[in-house]
Amino acid sequence: MSRRIVFAGRSGAEYSYSPLTPQERLRPIAGNWVVVRTGGPKSQILAAGETDNLARMPWEPLLMRAVEDHGEAEVLIRLNVRSAIRREELEDLIAAHRPPLSLERA
Repeated sequence: MSRRIVFAGRSGAEYSYSPLTPQERLRPIAGNWVVVRTGGPKSQILAAGETDNLARMPWEPLLMRAVEDHGEAEVLIRLNVRSAIRREELEDLIAAHRPPLSLERA
């Protein structure tokens, strides 16, 4: 079973994310994603976004920037096909966590 990390939005809703695997990097499926700082007792959202195609995301530059600026980092995803829901969840997380890196969309 995959490790999951739950983040709460400003609304109080909880969103469960799992690590981006090499197989999922190639899947043309929609979802929300976060880049998180993994060092320390609690994961911190550094960047957040949504995409209609995980395979088109520029993962390496995002991770490199996060690591350079903040230390250890990884990409977590939440598969979600409906674009309206993806945007709502993204706005909710950003309002609660205020990620320091720029918002990206593919």
